[in-house]
Amino acid sequence: MRLYEERLGVPGAWFWAAALPGVMTFAVLLFAGPVIASGGLVTVTALAAWGLHAYGGVGIVVTGSHLRAGAMRFPLTSLGAAEMLDEEEAFLWRTRRADVRALMLLRSYVPTALRIEIDDPDCPAPYLYLSTRRPATLLAVLAFARA
Repeated sequence: MRLYEERLGVPGAWFWAAALPGVMTFAVLLFAGPVIASGGLVTVTALAAWGLHAYGGVGIVVTGSHLRAGAMRFPLTSLGAAEMLDEEEAFLWRTRRADVRALMLLRSYVPTALRIEIDDPDCPAPYLYLSTRRPATLLAVLAFARA
């Protein structure tokens, strides 16, 4: 049973930027003819958009016993105190205050985050940094799931 689910999709405006490599490909291939150049435009634009969609396809899922963030999976019993980070604090924790051993699900286009201490002696990471658009909801769900 999923208690919380969030997909960290890229902003919609980024998909307009996916057209730029396609336009450049069109310009380079124009000497070969308009049909080949148009095929290059469509192909490269589609590949760039697919890449953006895949990059933003990572998500956070909380079940009754586990937290999954991207490819990482943690039992809720191994998680310690959690702290909501506003835009300024999130920026500091992903730059100057960041620990190189920390595990991060970082998306710079998501301004807020949640920092969760890891209480697992087998895990060398001191904390888990999760970019999330709804840190208060995620914090509440984690507290509910642990109780």
